[in-house]
Amino acid sequence: MSLTLSIVAGLLLLDMLGWHWLLARAIRRRPPPRVEPERWPSITVVRPAKGADTGQAENLRAALDTGYPGQVETIFVFDDDQDPGYGVATHAVEAHTASGGHGIARVMTCGAPPPQRTGKLHAMIVGAERATGDILAFGDSDTRPARGLLTELVATLLADDMNGCTFSPAVVVGRLRTAGDVGYATMLNALYGSVAAWKAGRTGRLPFIMGQIMVFRREALDDVGGAACAEGQLVDDMAIGRCTHEAGWHNVMITAPLHIVAEGVSLTEFFRIYRRWLLFGKNGLSFSFTWPVWVRSIEYFASLVLAVVAGVLGAWIAMSIALLAVLAFGLSNIRLHRLLGGGRLPLHGVWMVWGLLLLAPFVQLSMLFGGVNWRGRTYDLGKKAALKGGG
Repeated sequence: MSLTLSIVAGLLLLDMLGWHWLLARAIRRRPPPRVEPERWPSITVVRPAKGADTGQAENLRAALDTGYPGQVETIFVFDDDQDPGYGVATHAVEAHTASGGHGIARVMTCGAPPPQRTGKLHAMIVGAERATGDILAFGDSDTRPARGLLTELVATLLADDMNGCTFSPAVVVGRLRTAGDVGYATMLNALYGSVAAWKAGRTGRLPFIMGQIMVFRREALDDVGGAACAEGQLVDDMAIGRCTHEAGWHNVMITAPLHIVAEGVSLTEFFRIYRRWLLFGKNGLSFSFTWPVWVRSIEYFASLVLAVVAGVLGAWIAMSIALLAVLAFGLSNIRLHRLLGGGRLPLHGVWMVWGLLLLAPFVQLSMLFGGVNWRGRTYDLGKKAALKGGG
């Protein structure tokens, strides 16, 4: 029995190490040389916004200072002018204009969303109607794009006539201070970001979009009926990406990351984020994408159980190997997080790289009750976490 347990534990450890090697190698892939277009087309970036995000002023400045060589128009879209972020965005636009910053920017309102449409999707649709650029982009308000990122996205879009959309992998950065920060970074970077890099491969193509920032050819978006093709869905980017993919266009993920700043996320706040992201995945990600996450998670739990069983039976070698596999899982998460550009993890919060999955059963259970609260609205969810109605 001791020998059998040792062999099983050893196989779990080896497979964990194998997954780490595959994912780390995928993250390190080099992008193809960028081909400069003869003319940089004009672009409109629609940025739906609601409420005040962490580091909002810095996010707004980064959104306006794109470094894009062509003409760029930025539209911030709020529900109404009473939103707490409306004044901050207006001030940022005025300051950008007064300083002679490149491009034009404005702030507008769109009103409350109709049923079967999230607030974010409604802002995207209304903002797109006002867009004047040759190319259309959408960006989340809680992101902080690096200068030059928009240029990279457009250059990749224009590199192939069948590229319908380009997007950037979102990476949690910032001065991570709490266990909630570590949990958010582990979830988005180590678990999902690494698998996205592996699935994208050398071409960067995926059958969906993880679109905290996404840049579209007008023809591709028009081909699927615009952003409205995501009506009834909780996750707009993944739904639109499926539509463009099914229409024959390529969704291409570049290697340059889009930064999401997370600082001071409490465990309660993280639990809500965790639940929302699992619902997003249920709504927008197929098993063909998520299976590596499931495999790594099952191996982690199997190693924990095996360590306990081996300890009870006195099979100390098997227990030691199983515990080594558990340790390897957490260290792999830390390394994958760092390879994707994430910041150093605080020592008092490092336990979350192992604890994240231990919370998963409780989060999954909570998903059986009620809808999801997102940006101040509550959405009732039906089959596969699709919307029952607008909130």
